[in-house]
Amino acid sequence: MAKVFRPSTRESSILSKIESSKEFARRRAIQSVRDCIDQLANGIASKLVENELVETHNKNSLQERIHKCLETLTNADDFDIDYQIAPFRRLVAQPHVVSLYVTAFVIEKLINDKDIVDIYGSDDEIYACIHHQVSKHLP
Repeated sequence: MAKVFRPSTRESSILSKIESSKEFARRRAIQSVRDCIDQLANGIASKLVENELVETHNKNSLQERIHKCLETLTNADDFDIDYQIAPFRRLVAQPHVVSLYVTAFVIEKLINDKDIVDIYGSDDEIYACIHHQVSKHLP
């Protein structure tokens, strides 16, 4: 017979604290995007073009699209965010929710923009480029 595992009260409280701290960090990161949305959108757009991951006719249009993506992120509910990042959740071991959301936007939606010629690089390279900029501006 298999043994039934019943976590003790202490184990349950520790697991609950870990889960709630992850949720708090996620909410704090999304809320802090509002404070630096312009700089973040500019930094991400510039680095994507500089690193030749995105080829575009108009860098300002790219920056505006990323700015709108970040605004959408700050106003979205948890289900919409989880739905957007679901295909990329296993991209890295401990992903940052903002970096993952913008990466999913670039890979899935930005490719269809009229000013974008093409998107180069792997998903990992795009995430790393975006995450480098996000880590400069967000906690």
